[in-house]
Amino acid sequence: MTLRGLHVHFDPSSGIAGDMAVAALVDAGVPAKVVSDAIAKMGVHGLKVGFEKRRRGAFAGKGFVVSWPGQHQGHPGGHHHHHRDYAEIRRLLQRARLDAETKRLAGDIFDRIARAEAALHGVAIDRIAFHEVGAWDSIADVVGAAAAIAWLEPSSVSSTAPVLGSGQVHTAHGLMPVPAPATAAILRGLPARLEGQGELTTPTGAAILAALAPTFGPPPPLRLQAQGFGAGTREVADRANVLRVLLGEALGRALPESVPEVVLLQANLDDMSPQLIEPLMSALFAAGAVDVWTTSILMKKGRPAWQVSALAPPDGAGAVEQAFFCNSTTLGVRRVRMERAVLSRSLASVKTRFGTVSVKLAAAGSGVLNAAPEFDDCRRLARKAGVPVRTVLATAAAAAARFLPSAGRKRG
Repeated sequence: MTLRGLHVHFDPSSGIAGDMAVAALVDAGVPAKVVSDAIAKMGVHGLKVGFEKRRRGAFAGKGFVVSWPGQHQGHPGGHHHHHRDYAEIRRLLQRARLDAETKRLAGDIFDRIARAEAALHGVAIDRIAFHEVGAWDSIADVVGAAAAIAWLEPSSVSSTAPVLGSGQVHTAHGLMPVPAPATAAILRGLPARLEGQGELTTPTGAAILAALAPTFGPPPPLRLQAQGFGAGTREVADRANVLRVLLGEALGRALPESVPEVVLLQANLDDMSPQLIEPLMSALFAAGAVDVWTTSILMKKGRPAWQVSALAPPDGAGAVEQAFFCNSTTLGVRRVRMERAVLSRSLASVKTRFGTVSVKLAAAGSGVLNAAPEFDDCRRLARKAGVPVRTVLATAAAAAARFLPSAGRKRG
């Protein structure tokens, strides 16, 4: 079984730090030598790395251990950190004998940290002092994570929203609230969860996620191949302090995540031609509705009517409501805020004797629950072949069954 070229999904439900990311990737199957060789190529005398078994809560995983000359000097807790500016770190990476992809990824991660710190402190980016993340252990974390990902050559990467923690944390700038300002700046515009005790996501962990994962949400439907657990350095009271990484074959292209909260908008129409219902539905979809449907109803005095319903994301409900007023005769629109459970979706394809048909896959977690051929593809191919649409649909459905777990078990 090869782990290269698979989808990589990070699950930072207990947060993420640089050492946890490296350890989780190695625990999932990346050879430890890939990381140690990359650190050796940094050319830093005395900088050594290794892995150890750790248990956090009910989970056993790996811990990433870094040692360097003078590690225990100057600080009673053994965390003496040299401060380096960004220009020095860039020179260190440029001189390192790393492969191009590892060097690119490590540079991207450090660049995100540097830009966040420079903006917070109002100094030029090359002059920003890297304090904790400029220490040898954090440099090893960034380069080790970059080397592991470069070795995996993933087809795609995703992550669930990281848990950031709460409370306060000691930094080189004094006592800071959680999330640390740099962490919040790095994750700006990205989903995150403000829960848990202490600092659970560090600036280095945040930068790794921001650099590697273009999408945040549940993983796409996967045929799972491996998982790994990277254990942190401390116990956390309310959860196991581990980062999980999933590796699997992505079943198709991930579709945008469905919103879990929607607004139901409805109007009853008893004085509008049925011919105008379809243009109204098209306008509602164009305005941002995620679903639109009609129901035949009977109103007072026996008048036949249509009830038109639309689901819209909360921030798009206003536009959908305006589409109701502009494209129908209604004088009012009802609104109901609703929660819904949604499956992750992806788009795959199957080959049939009639041609290629797109298949929409729906999954809970990483298990595919449904594989539905796209009707428009089947209708187009049916017209071309001069056969009933149901014939193409049945053929495509049979081919799509290979995505379902039962099909995988039968194949052994």
